[in-house]
Amino acid sequence: MSRTFIIAEAGVNHNGKFELAKKMIDIAKEAGVDAIKFQTFKADRIASKFAPKAPYQSRTTAASESQLQMLRKLELNMNEYKYLMDYCKKKEIIFISSPFDMESIELLDSLGMEIFKIPSGEITNFPYLRKIGNLKKKVIMSTGMADLGEVEDALDILINSGTKREDITVLHCNTEYPTPYEDVNLRAMLTIKEAFKVEVGYSDHTLGIEVPIAAVAMGATVIEKHFTLDRNLPGPDHKVSLEPKELKAMAEAIRNTEKALGNGVKKPSDSEEKNISVARKSIVAKRDIKKGEIFTEENLTVKRPGTGITPMRWNEILGRKALREFEKDEVIDII
Repeated sequence: MSRTFIIAEAGVNHNGKFELAKKMIDIAKEAGVDAIKFQTFKADRIASKFAPKAPYQSRTTAASESQLQMLRKLELNMNEYKYLMDYCKKKEIIFISSPFDMESIELLDSLGMEIFKIPSGEITNFPYLRKIGNLKKKVIMSTGMADLGEVEDALDILINSGTKREDITVLHCNTEYPTPYEDVNLRAMLTIKEAFKVEVGYSDHTLGIEVPIAAVAMGATVIEKHFTLDRNLPGPDHKVSLEPKELKAMAEAIRNTEKALGNGVKKPSDSEEKNISVARKSIVAKRDIKKGEIFTEENLTVKRPGTGITPMRWNEILGRKALREFEKDEVIDII
């Protein structure tokens, strides 16, 4: 791809409120991203009453609250997902949602979702992977917490179930919120690309926007990043999410990075052609030179502008005879 597919990860930052989810679509569109991604689940189907919260979730939500109780507050219903998908079509931004259970896969498929996003936590879920693979749709798969062997196993399941390899993009990811910079390991994205011959991208959980931009420079074709309307809102992911202005800044920086990557051909650009004669040098008279005098290192030197004979021909010019007079600093242009 010459254009990075940027996904603004709304996730559960709508806090289970439909109007907030709708507002996030507006913000994502204004930021200039390609897609907005939600998370589709029924809490009772993905977490038992004994499931603990991740440490980062305990820091950002009530300590006495279980994971199940937390997730129940973050659900949207089928009708709300259908409306959000229709609203995305109206706003001309792609709707994506990560299903977290089998019924949610069926729901999103029935609504006509074209790209399925597999979250990192489901990369070892064989029935789940097989069900998505059977859909034969485009797949974006995050690989947080996975080693290379687990990535290979998940890819094999998807491909053996019917999804084409060329329809799969694998995202390098680190599932710590926020991810320490020393744990990002962006080069692992290139390892995945080389090992499995798939398109690769990066799902980011660091603070700030530097790492996604670096990933684009390294060849990421998809970037995913959490965003929120306000980092001070209650909920598990707001603190590590971009606010609207930051999301727009990231999208603009990625587009600028794409332009800067260019086509790889090393030659003067159109914008710098005009500066060649100004910045480069020519062979000029070091002192006044009479007609018939021999050019030597004593009467020639190199100075700007670069409108005359290039200094790369220095040895060729030495020993030749001046065909006319030259005053000091005059470009040697007749030999």
